[in-house]
Amino acid sequence: MRYLSETVERAINELAKLPGIGRKSAQRLVFYLLRIPKEKVLILTKTLNELKENVRFCSICYNITESDPCPICTGSNRDGKVICVVEEANDILAIEKTNQYNGKYHVLGGALSPLDGIGPDELRIKPLLQRLHGDIQEIILAINPNAEGEATALYLAKLIKPTGIKITRIARGIPVGTDIEFADEITLANAIEGRTNL
Repeated sequence: MRYLSETVERAINELAKLPGIGRKSAQRLVFYLLRIPKEKVLILTKTLNELKENVRFCSICYNITESDPCPICTGSNRDGKVICVVEEANDILAIEKTNQYNGKYHVLGGALSPLDGIGPDELRIKPLLQRLHGDIQEIILAINPNAEGEATALYLAKLIKPTGIKITRIARGIPVGTDIEFADEITLANAIEGRTNL
């Protein structure tokens, strides 16, 4: 449906380009923005501009930050002997919410996917390898358990193994609160393979 206002149409088209936002959601957002006071819209646009102006990647771990290096890399309360490798910066947020990890991070910027034209040179693998000196004792691969993630984990393990640094992978299996009968075969196989002693 085309609107009488070209501005409304352009706004809908631009919002529909965002991930997870289809045309109907974009339409709802535009009409919401038209209803709220202009000051609130100006605050949103100012915040979006500040996001692009102030936020950058850490020069060490490639996490998002407003200061370089980021607070995690400079934090004296962080264990500098352990590096957790993740695909994207939002994975760090998920891990940090657990309050179970106190080491440092490295963001690859994706996973190997030859079909999509993403090879080792498109990821931040070289900077990771350059960090593997001194007293690094463990690399935790917290990479998504899909085909691309598995290929990335195997590739990294092959590169890191000659250094003698311990390489671990986060556990995979059945989520807490889920019944076994509803788990798919791959998840159940990973759970059996990664079983622990009691």
